[in-house]
Amino acid sequence: MGQPNPVAVLDKAVTILRTVAEEPATVWPTIADAVGAALDELVGRRTTEGDALAVELRRLASHLRGEVETIARRAPASVARREERLRERILSLLGDGRVDEGRVITEVAIWADKSDVTEELARLRAHLDQFSAMLDKGGAVGRPLDFLIQELGREVNTAASKGDDLELSQAAIAAKGILEKMREQVQNLE
Repeated sequence: MGQPNPVAVLDKAVTILRTVAEEPATVWPTIADAVGAALDELVGRRTTEGDALAVELRRLASHLRGEVETIARRAPASVARREERLRERILSLLGDGRVDEGRVITEVAIWADKSDVTEELARLRAHLDQFSAMLDKGGAVGRPLDFLIQELGREVNTAASKGDDLELSQAAIAAKGILEKMREQVQNLE
């Protein structure tokens, strides 16, 4: 569907005006038909645009899911690297002093727990599932999808802040870029 032809629109308007002048009793049905046709075309175009946006959003969500899986793959190495660095720092601070290895292990375990991204990954996956379900449902989903994108962004930021790995950081940055594209597309939905 292209843009309406201005000449055709003008011709239709002239026809309607002639009808009004010649047959006033038929004015409303003619106007109602024209308005109905215009509304049908508007709804059709919006539906077509919405379908195209849904396809694009599904594609972006698929890419985002890939970045989330990269974060999930890299998270254990990140935790192990942080654990080793923390252990080395503690040992260097203590120098030749006696070290309670049990206490060091306990502190490392507490710290490793704080840097675990398992919960964030679970929420990211759940939000992505909910995002897909909303797209499948259809209707006026713009605001709920915008809210989900905000939640996805929070989880990505938290996972990135807990990570200590170049590939994990790169995946988080890519995820943020995808989320921004998703946000731009969602702004076009009702």
